[in-house]
Amino acid sequence: MQAEVAQVEGWAAELEALCKRIAPRFHRVEVRRRAGGFLRGLLAGIERKNSWQLAEQAGAATPDGMQRLLNHARWDPDEVRDDLRGYVLEHLGDPGAVLVVDETGFLKKGTKSAGVQRQYSGTAGRIENCQLGVFLAYASRHGHALIDRELYLPEGWLRDRPRCREAAIPDAVGFRTKPQLARVMLERALDAEIPVAWVTGDEVYGGDGRLRRWLEERDLPHVLAVKRSEALWSMRLRQERAATLAGRLPARAWRQLSAGDGAKGPRIYAWARVAIRPLREPGRGHWLLVRRRLEDGELAF
Repeated sequence: MQAEVAQVEGWAAELEALCKRIAPRFHRVEVRRRAGGFLRGLLAGIERKNSWQLAEQAGAATPDGMQRLLNHARWDPDEVRDDLRGYVLEHLGDPGAVLVVDETGFLKKGTKSAGVQRQYSGTAGRIENCQLGVFLAYASRHGHALIDRELYLPEGWLRDRPRCREAAIPDAVGFRTKPQLARVMLERALDAEIPVAWVTGDEVYGGDGRLRRWLEERDLPHVLAVKRSEALWSMRLRQERAATLAGRLPARAWRQLSAGDGAKGPRIYAWARVAIRPLREPGRGHWLLVRRRLEDGELAF
């Protein structure tokens, strides 16, 4: 019991130290205190994390203070983001770390939140009224944490400038795809010289040739999922689909390896690779990596 108490006290002390770390980003004392209360509310076990519940958790009678913190108080969230990145690297930094790009949806009931509309949410697994955010995570042998974020704004929103102004979206903001948002965040991370070995992401990012070319330009190794129909430059100096290249693999090319432990033990798949040409020359070695499920032979690329 004493060990558990000491652990909780250690968490509380670390949170206080983190609040002090970002305190200079908030120029007024009451805003600093409210920001600390906001963070504690986000970590609390309350069911919903809206202004009312966060204010109640912080001991406030009304949500006005929390709403002012988010809507009117003068502080730069990008500076706090940079503080977060520095904090994460102090605790998790490792030359063998991986940057992970992915998006997630935030379900909404109204139409006023920036970027909200009916669109596919991987979080819900279906089309829902939601916002979509693209996130960058830092994962190493020490642990993992988010270090950056960008809000995805659909083209329909950006064609309606009065609606954008009502949602506090500046006129200078233009449309960017999810891979373009990923590149913005990756560029920030690399420019900050964070220790990282490679980048990974799903088909949304692997299917964007411009992002892959940029990663090659930055000489950053990457493992990005692609569709079976993805056209790749084969060593035959022509474009061929991923599934076509995989179909020519001989039986001896496959090796059974674990993709990590799951709920029922090691997740064993058959793996193979096919040499392909990079999108730019010269470049490192490039391969199409193919994973085959043992139960039914389903392939992933």
